[in-house]
Amino acid sequence: MAMSFAALAGFVVGALAVLFYRNQIEAPSRIATDDGVETGAALPQGVASVLAVLPSSAVVLDAHDRVLRASSAARAFGLVKGDRLMAAELLALARQVRRDGEIRESEIDVAGHKFGQETTNFAVRVAPLGSYGQVLVLAEDQTERRRVEAVRRDFVANVSHELKTPVGAMSLLAETIQDAADDPEAVSRFAGRMQLEAARLNYLIQDLITLSRIQGAEPIPTPGQVSIDEAVQDAIDHCNTKAAAKDITLVTGGAEGLRIWGDDELLVTALRNLIDNAVAYSPEHTRVVVSVRPAGDSVEISVSDQGIGIPEEALERIFERFFRVDAARSRATGGTGLGLAIVKHVAAAHAGEVSVWSKEGSGSTFTLRLPAFAGTAVPVQPSIPLETAP
Repeated sequence: MAMSFAALAGFVVGALAVLFYRNQIEAPSRIATDDGVETGAALPQGVASVLAVLPSSAVVLDAHDRVLRASSAARAFGLVKGDRLMAAELLALARQVRRDGEIRESEIDVAGHKFGQETTNFAVRVAPLGSYGQVLVLAEDQTERRRVEAVRRDFVANVSHELKTPVGAMSLLAETIQDAADDPEAVSRFAGRMQLEAARLNYLIQDLITLSRIQGAEPIPTPGQVSIDEAVQDAIDHCNTKAAAKDITLVTGGAEGLRIWGDDELLVTALRNLIDNAVAYSPEHTRVVVSVRPAGDSVEISVSDQGIGIPEEALERIFERFFRVDAARSRATGGTGLGLAIVKHVAAAHAGEVSVWSKEGSGSTFTLRLPAFAGTAVPVQPSIPLETAP
Protein backbone atom coordinates (compact mmCIF):
# COMPACT_ATOMS: atom_id res chain seq x y z
CA MET A 1 0.00 0.00 0.00
CA ALA A 2 2.78 2.44 0.96
CA MET A 3 4.68 1.63 -2.25
CA SER A 4 1.61 2.07 -4.44
CA PHE A 5 0.80 5.43 -2.82
CA ALA A 6 4.37 6.63 -3.33
CA ALA A 7 4.25 5.61 -6.99
CA LEU A 8 0.87 7.28 -7.52
CA ALA A 9 1.98 10.40 -5.68
CA GLY A 10 5.15 10.61 -7.79
CA PHE A 11 3.15 10.28 -11.00
CA VAL A 12 0.62 12.92 -9.92
CA VAL A 13 3.32 15.35 -8.80
CA GLY A 14 5.11 14.93 -12.13
CA ALA A 15 1.95 15.31 -14.18
CA LEU A 16 0.81 18.42 -12.37
CA ALA A 17 4.27 19.95 -12.52
CA VAL A 18 4.25 19.53 -16.29
CA LEU A 19 0.81 21.14 -16.50
CA PHE A 20 1.89 24.10 -14.37
CA TYR A 21 5.06 24.73 -16.35
CA ARG A 22 3.33 24.22 -19.70
CA ASN A 23 0.69 26.83 -18.86
CA GLN A 24 3.25 29.34 -17.52
CA ILE A 25 1.18 30.53 -14.56
CA GLU A 26 1.15 34.32 -14.39
CA ALA A 27 -2.09 35.11 -12.58
CA PRO A 28 -3.40 33.95 -9.20
CA SER A 29 -5.45 30.78 -9.50
CA ARG A 30 -9.13 30.55 -8.81
CA ILE A 31 -9.88 29.99 -5.09
CA ALA A 32 -12.49 27.33 -4.34
CA THR A 33 -14.78 27.79 -1.33
CA ASP A 34 -17.07 25.35 0.45
CA ASP A 35 -20.15 26.65 -1.37
CA GLY A 36 -18.54 26.23 -4.78
CA VAL A 37 -18.03 30.00 -5.40
CA GLU A 38 -14.63 30.76 -6.90
CA THR A 39 -12.74 33.99 -7.39
CA GLY A 40 -9.67 34.96 -9.38
CA ALA A 41 -8.18 33.43 -12.50
CA ALA A 42 -8.70 29.81 -13.46
CA LEU A 43 -6.28 27.00 -12.69
CA PRO A 44 -4.11 25.80 -15.57
CA GLN A 45 -6.05 23.61 -17.97
CA GLY A 46 -6.13 19.98 -16.86
CA VAL A 47 -5.10 20.51 -13.21
CA ALA A 48 -8.64 20.45 -11.85
CA SER A 49 -9.41 17.33 -13.89
CA VAL A 50 -6.40 15.47 -12.49
CA LEU A 51 -7.27 16.37 -8.91
CA ALA A 52 -10.93 15.44 -9.39
CA VAL A 53 -10.16 11.79 -10.20
CA LEU A 54 -7.69 11.21 -7.37
CA PRO A 55 -8.97 8.81 -4.68
CA SER A 56 -6.71 10.43 -2.09
CA SER A 57 -7.00 13.89 -0.57
CA ALA A 58 -5.33 16.52 -2.77
CA VAL A 59 -4.81 20.22 -2.08
CA VAL A 60 -3.08 22.97 -4.08
CA LEU A 61 -1.85 25.97 -2.06
CA ASP A 62 -0.72 29.34 -3.38
CA ALA A 63 2.28 31.34 -2.17
CA HIS A 64 0.20 32.73 0.72
CA ASP A 65 -1.04 29.33 1.99
CA ARG A 66 -4.48 29.84 0.50
CA VAL A 67 -6.23 26.78 -0.91
CA LEU A 68 -6.53 27.12 -4.68
CA ARG A 69 -8.10 23.72 -5.23
CA ALA A 70 -9.07 20.85 -2.93
CA SER A 71 -10.45 17.44 -3.77
CA SER A 72 -13.75 16.35 -2.26
CA ALA A 73 -11.89 13.80 -0.12
CA ALA A 74 -9.78 16.56 1.44
CA ARG A 75 -12.90 18.45 2.46
CA ALA A 76 -14.69 15.30 3.63
CA PHE A 77 -11.81 14.50 6.01
CA GLY A 78 -11.82 18.06 7.35
CA LEU A 79 -8.34 18.84 6.01
CA VAL A 80 -9.67 21.90 4.20
CA LYS A 81 -12.27 24.46 5.20
CA GLY A 82 -13.04 27.30 2.84
CA ASP A 83 -9.64 28.44 1.52
CA ARG A 84 -7.68 27.25 4.57
CA LEU A 85 -5.65 24.10 5.18
CA MET A 86 -6.74 23.05 8.67
CA ALA A 87 -3.99 20.51 9.52
CA ALA A 88 -1.11 22.43 11.13
CA GLU A 89 1.44 19.69 10.38
CA LEU A 90 0.55 19.73 6.69
CA LEU A 91 0.78 23.50 6.58
CA ALA A 92 4.23 23.40 8.19
CA LEU A 93 5.40 20.82 5.64
CA ALA A 94 4.04 22.94 2.78
CA ARG A 95 5.99 25.98 4.02
CA GLN A 96 9.21 23.96 4.26
CA VAL A 97 8.72 22.66 0.71
CA ARG A 98 8.04 26.18 -0.54
CA ARG A 99 11.27 27.43 1.08
CA ASP A 100 13.70 24.81 -0.22
CA GLY A 101 11.85 23.21 -3.14
CA GLU A 102 12.41 19.69 -1.81
CA ILE A 103 9.66 17.05 -1.97
CA ARG A 104 8.78 15.73 1.49
CA GLU A 105 7.00 12.59 2.68
CA SER A 106 5.65 11.92 6.15
CA GLU A 107 2.87 10.37 8.22
CA ILE A 108 0.54 12.46 10.34
CA ASP A 109 -2.40 11.86 12.65
CA VAL A 110 -5.37 14.20 12.34
CA ALA A 111 -8.28 14.47 14.76
CA GLY A 112 -11.00 12.11 13.54
CA HIS A 113 -13.62 13.67 11.26
CA LYS A 114 -15.76 10.51 11.05
CA PHE A 115 -18.22 9.55 13.77
CA GLY A 116 -16.64 7.27 16.36
CA GLN A 117 -13.12 7.68 14.93
CA GLU A 118 -10.63 9.37 17.26
CA THR A 119 -7.83 9.99 14.75
CA THR A 120 -7.17 9.48 11.06
CA ASN A 121 -3.68 8.48 9.96
CA PHE A 122 -2.44 9.88 6.65
CA ALA A 123 0.58 9.11 4.49
CA VAL A 124 1.42 12.49 2.96
CA ARG A 125 3.58 13.76 0.12
CA VAL A 126 4.16 17.48 -0.40
CA ALA A 127 5.80 18.86 -3.54
CA PRO A 128 6.42 22.27 -5.15
CA LEU A 129 4.46 23.21 -8.29
CA GLY A 130 5.72 25.85 -10.70
CA SER A 131 7.91 28.77 -9.75
CA TYR A 132 5.38 31.00 -8.03
CA GLY A 133 5.18 29.35 -4.63
CA GLN A 134 2.39 26.88 -5.38
CA VAL A 135 2.50 23.62 -3.40
CA LEU A 136 0.71 20.30 -3.93
CA VAL A 137 -0.32 18.27 -0.88
CA LEU A 138 -1.38 14.61 -1.29
CA ALA A 139 -2.72 12.73 1.74
CA GLU A 140 -3.76 9.07 1.70
CA ASP A 141 -5.96 7.74 4.52
CA GLN A 142 -4.22 4.62 5.85
CA THR A 143 -6.11 4.27 9.14
CA GLU A 144 -7.84 1.06 8.09
CA ARG A 145 -4.64 -0.43 6.67
CA ARG A 146 -2.82 0.19 9.93
CA ARG A 147 -5.70 -1.34 11.88
CA VAL A 148 -5.65 -4.44 9.67
CA GLU A 149 -1.87 -4.75 10.07
CA ALA A 150 -2.28 -4.57 13.84
CA VAL A 151 -4.97 -7.27 13.73
CA ARG A 152 -2.70 -9.50 11.65
CA ARG A 153 0.25 -8.98 14.00
CA ASP A 154 -1.94 -9.83 16.98
CA PHE A 155 -3.28 -12.88 15.19
CA VAL A 156 0.19 -14.23 14.43
CA ALA A 157 1.33 -13.53 17.99
CA ASN A 158 -1.72 -15.26 19.46
CA VAL A 159 -1.44 -18.29 17.18
CA SER A 160 2.24 -18.61 18.03
CA HIS A 161 1.47 -18.46 21.73
CA GLU A 162 -1.37 -20.98 21.51
CA LEU A 163 0.76 -23.41 19.49
CA LYS A 164 3.73 -23.03 21.77
CA THR A 165 1.84 -24.25 24.86
CA PRO A 166 0.82 -27.75 23.69
CA VAL A 167 4.00 -28.25 21.65
CA GLY A 168 6.15 -27.34 24.65
CA ALA A 169 4.11 -29.59 26.92
CA MET A 170 4.41 -32.53 24.53
CA SER A 171 8.17 -32.07 24.28
CA LEU A 172 8.50 -32.03 28.07
CA LEU A 173 6.24 -35.07 28.47
CA ALA A 174 8.24 -37.00 25.86
CA GLU A 175 11.44 -36.36 27.83
CA THR A 176 9.70 -37.43 31.02
CA ILE A 177 8.50 -40.66 29.44
CA GLN A 178 12.02 -41.37 28.22
CA ASP A 179 13.41 -40.92 31.74
CA ALA A 180 10.63 -43.10 33.19
CA ALA A 181 11.00 -45.94 30.72
CA ASP A 182 11.29 -48.49 33.55
CA ASP A 183 8.09 -47.30 35.24
CA PRO A 184 5.07 -48.54 33.21
CA GLU A 185 2.58 -46.68 35.41
CA ALA A 186 4.36 -43.34 34.90
CA VAL A 187 4.70 -43.98 31.17
CA SER A 188 0.97 -44.67 30.91
CA ARG A 189 0.10 -41.54 32.89
CA PHE A 190 2.36 -39.23 30.89
CA ALA A 191 1.29 -40.81 27.61
CA GLY A 192 -2.29 -39.93 28.52
CA ARG A 193 -1.21 -36.33 29.13
CA MET A 194 0.49 -36.29 25.74
CA GLN A 195 -2.73 -37.44 24.11
CA LEU A 196 -4.61 -34.58 25.75
CA GLU A 197 -2.05 -32.03 24.53
CA ALA A 198 -2.11 -33.58 21.04
CA ALA A 199 -5.92 -33.30 21.03
CA ARG A 200 -5.68 -29.67 22.12
CA LEU A 201 -3.24 -28.99 19.28
CA ASN A 202 -5.55 -30.76 16.84
CA TYR A 203 -8.55 -28.69 17.99
CA LEU A 204 -6.60 -25.49 17.47
CA ILE A 205 -5.50 -26.51 13.98
CA GLN A 206 -9.04 -27.55 13.05
CA ASP A 207 -10.43 -24.25 14.32
CA LEU A 208 -7.83 -22.33 12.31
CA ILE A 209 -8.76 -24.31 9.19
CA THR A 210 -12.47 -23.65 9.77
CA LEU A 211 -11.90 -19.94 10.40
CA SER A 212 -9.74 -19.69 7.28
CA ARG A 213 -12.46 -21.40 5.26
CA ILE A 214 -15.27 -19.04 6.25
CA GLN A 215 -13.57 -15.67 6.68
CA GLY A 216 -12.32 -15.28 3.12
CA ALA A 217 -15.32 -13.19 1.99
CA GLU A 218 -16.47 -15.99 -0.29
CA PRO A 219 -20.01 -17.39 -0.48
CA ILE A 220 -20.79 -20.88 0.71
CA PRO A 221 -19.77 -23.06 -2.30
CA THR A 222 -22.60 -25.62 -2.22
CA PRO A 223 -25.48 -24.40 -0.03
CA GLY A 224 -28.51 -26.60 0.50
CA GLN A 225 -31.47 -27.15 2.79
CA VAL A 226 -30.36 -27.57 6.39
CA SER A 227 -32.62 -29.14 9.00
CA ILE A 228 -32.29 -27.23 12.27
CA ASP A 229 -33.46 -30.27 14.24
CA GLU A 230 -30.71 -32.45 12.80
CA ALA A 231 -28.03 -29.77 13.22
CA VAL A 232 -28.94 -29.24 16.88
CA GLN A 233 -28.93 -32.99 17.55
CA ASP A 234 -25.54 -33.46 15.85
CA ALA A 235 -24.05 -30.62 17.89
CA ILE A 236 -25.43 -32.08 21.13
CA ASP A 237 -24.04 -35.52 20.25
CA HIS A 238 -20.59 -33.95 19.94
CA CYS A 239 -20.88 -32.33 23.38
CA ASN A 240 -22.57 -35.13 25.37
CA THR A 241 -19.37 -36.63 26.78
CA LYS A 242 -18.04 -33.32 28.07
CA ALA A 243 -21.44 -32.44 29.56
CA ALA A 244 -21.79 -35.84 31.23
CA ALA A 245 -18.39 -35.44 32.89
CA LYS A 246 -19.81 -32.40 34.77
CA ASP A 247 -23.29 -33.84 35.21
CA ILE A 248 -24.69 -31.08 33.00
CA THR A 249 -27.99 -31.85 31.29
CA LEU A 250 -28.38 -30.80 27.65
CA VAL A 251 -32.00 -29.88 26.93
CA THR A 252 -33.68 -29.03 23.60
CA GLY A 253 -36.97 -27.24 23.09
CA GLY A 254 -39.02 -24.92 20.92
CA ALA A 255 -40.29 -25.27 17.38
CA GLU A 256 -39.53 -28.29 15.20
CA GLY A 257 -39.24 -28.83 11.47
CA LEU A 258 -37.57 -25.47 10.69
CA ARG A 259 -34.94 -25.20 7.97
CA ILE A 260 -32.41 -22.72 6.61
CA TRP A 261 -30.50 -22.54 3.33
CA GLY A 262 -26.78 -22.97 3.88
CA ASP A 263 -24.10 -25.42 4.99
CA ASP A 264 -25.05 -28.07 7.56
CA GLU A 265 -21.43 -28.75 8.59
CA LEU A 266 -20.78 -25.07 9.34
CA LEU A 267 -24.03 -24.75 11.29
CA VAL A 268 -23.18 -27.82 13.39
CA THR A 269 -19.72 -26.36 14.03
CA ALA A 270 -21.20 -23.05 15.24
CA LEU A 271 -23.73 -24.78 17.51
CA ARG A 272 -21.09 -27.15 18.87
CA ASN A 273 -18.89 -24.20 19.79
CA LEU A 274 -21.76 -22.46 21.57
CA ILE A 275 -22.74 -25.60 23.50
CA ASP A 276 -19.09 -26.40 24.32
CA ASN A 277 -18.65 -22.91 25.74
CA ALA A 278 -21.84 -23.19 27.76
CA VAL A 279 -20.69 -26.49 29.27
CA ALA A 280 -17.15 -25.25 29.92
CA TYR A 281 -18.26 -22.17 31.83
CA SER A 282 -21.15 -23.74 33.76
CA PRO A 283 -20.91 -25.30 37.24
CA GLU A 284 -21.63 -28.98 37.75
CA HIS A 285 -25.19 -30.29 38.09
CA THR A 286 -26.73 -27.49 35.97
CA ARG A 287 -28.28 -27.57 32.51
CA VAL A 288 -27.76 -26.04 29.09
CA VAL A 289 -30.86 -25.34 26.99
CA VAL A 290 -30.91 -25.22 23.18
CA SER A 291 -34.13 -23.68 21.91
CA VAL A 292 -35.41 -22.96 18.41
CA ARG A 293 -38.15 -20.58 17.30
CA PRO A 294 -39.32 -18.86 14.12
CA ALA A 295 -38.85 -15.09 14.02
CA GLY A 296 -40.49 -13.56 10.96
CA ASP A 297 -38.41 -14.56 7.94
CA SER A 298 -35.69 -15.93 10.19
CA VAL A 299 -34.96 -18.79 12.55
CA GLU A 300 -33.52 -18.14 15.99
CA ILE A 301 -31.40 -20.77 17.76
CA SER A 302 -30.52 -19.91 21.35
CA VAL A 303 -28.06 -21.62 23.69
CA SER A 304 -28.60 -20.69 27.34
CA ASP A 305 -26.57 -21.74 30.37
CA GLN A 306 -26.55 -21.19 34.14
CA GLY A 307 -22.87 -20.39 34.22
CA ILE A 308 -20.61 -17.63 35.51
CA GLY A 309 -21.76 -15.03 32.97
CA ILE A 310 -19.72 -12.44 31.10
CA PRO A 311 -18.73 -9.00 32.46
CA GLU A 312 -20.51 -6.17 30.67
CA GLU A 313 -17.24 -4.55 29.58
CA ALA A 314 -16.22 -7.79 27.79
CA LEU A 315 -19.43 -8.26 25.78
CA GLU A 316 -18.29 -6.06 22.89
CA ARG A 317 -15.11 -8.09 22.43
CA ILE A 318 -16.39 -11.57 23.10
CA PHE A 319 -16.44 -12.51 19.38
CA GLU A 320 -12.84 -11.45 18.73
CA ARG A 321 -10.34 -14.17 17.91
CA PHE A 322 -8.36 -15.34 20.95
CA PHE A 323 -10.12 -12.87 23.26
CA ARG A 324 -10.49 -14.41 26.71
CA VAL A 325 -12.46 -12.94 29.59
CA ASP A 326 -10.37 -15.02 32.00
CA ALA A 327 -7.22 -16.34 30.32
CA ALA A 328 -6.30 -18.74 33.12
CA ARG A 329 -9.76 -20.29 33.26
CA SER A 330 -9.98 -20.52 29.46
CA ARG A 331 -6.75 -22.49 29.24
CA ALA A 332 -7.92 -24.76 32.05
CA THR A 333 -11.05 -25.59 30.05
CA GLY A 334 -8.95 -26.38 26.98
CA GLY A 335 -10.55 -23.81 24.69
CA THR A 336 -8.72 -22.45 21.66
CA GLY A 337 -10.11 -18.91 21.88
CA LEU A 338 -11.46 -19.16 18.32
CA GLY A 339 -14.90 -20.69 18.95
CA LEU A 340 -16.98 -17.53 19.15
CA ALA A 341 -15.10 -15.93 16.24
CA ILE A 342 -16.07 -18.98 14.18
CA VAL A 343 -19.70 -18.61 15.30
CA LYS A 344 -19.73 -14.96 14.17
CA HIS A 345 -18.33 -15.79 10.75
CA VAL A 346 -20.68 -18.76 10.26
CA ALA A 347 -23.62 -16.47 11.00
CA ALA A 348 -22.32 -13.86 8.53
CA ALA A 349 -21.71 -16.53 5.88
CA HIS A 350 -25.41 -17.40 6.12
CA ALA A 351 -26.49 -13.73 5.92
CA GLY A 352 -27.39 -13.88 9.60
CA GLU A 353 -26.07 -12.61 12.91
CA VAL A 354 -25.22 -13.72 16.42
CA SER A 355 -26.01 -11.82 19.63
CA VAL A 356 -25.37 -12.38 23.31
CA TRP A 357 -27.13 -11.60 26.57
CA SER A 358 -25.26 -12.20 29.78
CA LYS A 359 -25.20 -11.25 33.43
CA GLU A 360 -22.45 -12.18 35.83
CA GLY A 361 -23.57 -14.96 38.13
CA SER A 362 -26.76 -15.58 36.13
CA GLY A 363 -25.50 -17.23 32.96
CA SER A 364 -25.47 -16.33 29.28
CA THR A 365 -27.64 -16.75 26.20
CA PHE A 366 -26.17 -16.76 22.69
CA THR A 367 -28.64 -16.44 19.83
CA LEU A 368 -28.05 -17.29 16.17
CA ARG A 369 -30.52 -15.57 13.86
CA LEU A 370 -30.49 -17.02 10.33
CA PRO A 371 -32.74 -16.53 7.26
CA ALA A 372 -35.36 -19.28 7.09
CA PHE A 373 -35.72 -21.56 4.07
CA ALA A 374 -39.06 -20.79 2.43
CA GLY A 375 -39.11 -23.28 -0.43
CA THR A 376 -36.73 -21.46 -2.74
CA ALA A 377 -33.01 -20.86 -2.50
CA VAL A 378 -32.19 -17.63 -0.71
CA PRO A 379 -28.98 -15.74 -1.52
CA VAL A 380 -26.18 -16.46 0.95
CA GLN A 381 -23.86 -13.52 1.39
CA PRO A 382 -20.09 -13.74 1.87
CA SER A 383 -18.69 -13.78 5.39
CA ILE A 384 -17.00 -10.84 7.10
CA PRO A 385 -13.36 -10.25 5.94
CA LEU A 386 -10.52 -10.52 8.60
CA GLU A 387 -9.66 -6.76 8.40
CA THR A 388 -13.17 -5.45 9.49
CA ALA A 389 -14.16 -8.03 11.87
CA PRO A 390 -13.60 -7.11 15.48
